[in-house]
This record gives sequence, structure tokens and C-alpha cells, in this order.
Amino acid sequence: MGDLLLQAMVYLAAAVVCVPIAKRVGMGSVLGYLTAGIVIGPFLLGFIGEEGKDIMHFAEFGVVMMLFLVGLELEPEAFWRMRHRVLGVGTQQLVGTALACAAVGMALGLAPATSLAIGLALAMSSTAIALQSLKEKGLMGTAAGQQSFAVLLFQDIAVIPILALLPLLATAPAVADGH
Repeated sequence: MGDLLLQAMVYLAAAVVCVPIAKRVGMGSVLGYLTAGIVIGPFLLGFIGEEGKDIMHFAEFGVVMMLFLVGLELEPEAFWRMRHRVLGVGTQQLVGTALACAAVGMALGLAPATSLAIGLALAMSSTAIALQSLKEKGLMGTAAGQQSFAVLLFQDIAVIPILALLPLLATAPAVADGH
């Protein structure tokens, strides 16, 4: 437990130092957090983790908390009003980006299943980073901000079926050009 508390203190100290500096130089808090991770990570100061193995519990907790906060901010009535945007724009972005990336992968000689898996991964974005950036720039109330939020929400919902699909893609034949 002491090690866990020490790691938590290192994370907090890094954030307290890096985030205000990043905001002061106009980078935003998201880049401050990323900078803090780079500084304390195994490749610079080495305070935390051996290639990220030690921080998986913090990462999982962070994802759960982020989804919880998105849920707290989303009123059921507002979600119902957004359902067409979430399903429409979200589906278009995810499917369009995944298929475009998969087509590039296949053109480069990758197997269709491999290309699709890569395309699905590249079609996803980080809700935490995008929402924070939208809020910091005051864009959440704009039409573009609402469209972005709808896409992010759809991606958060779609990640479950995508994770279920990946093992099926992994067992697909690895033949790209008929060999």
C-alpha cells in the first residue's frame, strides 16, 4: 500500500508542477499532463513504471472516472435529443475512418482482418483529451463542439463491440494477397 501511495504522490506532484507551466505557456492542461507523464516515466526520470506496467491500475481507474464524469454531465433528456447526432455522425466518423484506414492497410499489403483492426484502432479518439480541449477553448456550446461530443460519445459506446470483434479478427486468416 505504501508503494501505491508513493506513486500517487509522484503523479500528483508531477501534475501540480507541469500543468500550470503548460497552461502558462499556452499549451493547455492536456499537454501538461502528457508532459508530466513523460517526465516521470521510465524513459526520462524513471520515477514510475517499467514501460507502464506499474501504472495500469491508475490508468484503469482514470478511464472509469472519466466515463463516470461524462455520465454525470450528460442529462438523459440531452442525450435523447442528441441520439440522431450520436448515431449518425458518430457512425459516419467511426465507420468512414476505419474503412479508409483499412483500405490504406490493404493497399500496403496487410491482410484484410489486420487492416480492419488497425483501422478501428485509428478511428478512435481520446475522450478525455478531446473533451478537455473543447472545454478549455470554450467550444462545447458551439455546433462543432456538440458534433465532436456526439462522435466521442459514440466511440465510447462502440468500444465494447469493437473489443469483442478484435479476437475474431485475430483468428482470421493472415493472407493479404492470396498466398
